Amino acid sequence: MEDFGPTFITITDEDDNEIVLEFVDALEHNGQVYQAFFPAAVEGEEENEDDMGLIILKVVHVDGEDMLSTLDSEEEMDAVYDLFMELLLEDEE
Repeated sequence: MEDFGPTFITITDEDDNEIVLEFVDALEHNGQVYQAFFPAAVEGEEENEDDMGLIILKVVHVDGEDMLSTLDSEEEMDAVYDLFMELLLEDEE
């Protein structure tokens, strides 16, 4: 498999701030597709240690298009976060 380097996406938060995310991985859990991202380091901006955690969004279909959405509950977030951590730790071995 060829490695073409990281994949980046730009999303807009509820305050209309653009956030650049680096795609990490995707998985399916209970019939729902989730994608994990790390915040991309922006040149000229100091890295905020608080922002360096894994960001998990789910893929939802709206009007025939795939959109990314935040998760609905803390329980959903915890379950999917644990699955991504297992996946990422497996990749490092």
